[in-house]
Amino acid sequence: MVIVLMGPMGCGKTTVGRLLSDRLGWRFEDADDFHPPANVAKMKSGVPLDDDDRLPWLQYLRNMIDDAVGSEENMILACSALKNKYRVALGVNQESVVSAYLKGSPELLRDRIAARTHQYMNKDLLTSQLRTLEEPEDGLIVSIASTPAAAVEDIVQGISQFITKKRA
Repeated sequence: MVIVLMGPMGCGKTTVGRLLSDRLGWRFEDADDFHPPANVAKMKSGVPLDDDDRLPWLQYLRNMIDDAVGSEENMILACSALKNKYRVALGVNQESVVSAYLKGSPELLRDRIAARTHQYMNKDLLTSQLRTLEEPEDGLIVSIASTPAAAVEDIVQGISQFITKKRA
């Protein structure tokens, strides 16, 4: 199974992903690590990526997901996946590839972003990401209002329900 932790910047994808990886013993990957240099340069300068910028990156991530699913390797991928078509491109099917949307208010996201540094994400990109965000209607929806550990617990409980349904 692959879990795609999705949501805008500041929602805790990397933090929750690492904690979840430790808890489950699954491989963790951060999609930000696979952006090509041109995308990184745009984001550093505060320019939002467009669909053309994202396409090769999403295809690379899809291949990574397909490899994990094909080899029956459990994996967690932190990836913004803001639009439904991006989730489709990643192969999210709520069976072998499950999304977990880390949901928080714009105010909470802004507070978290103000308190952190990121290797290249310009803090001004949050507004663009929130405009782009198409909240999922399926998969797991996990509040980030509490702690990252609480979000991990919610995901573990939610995933166990997916696994139970899959076996039934």
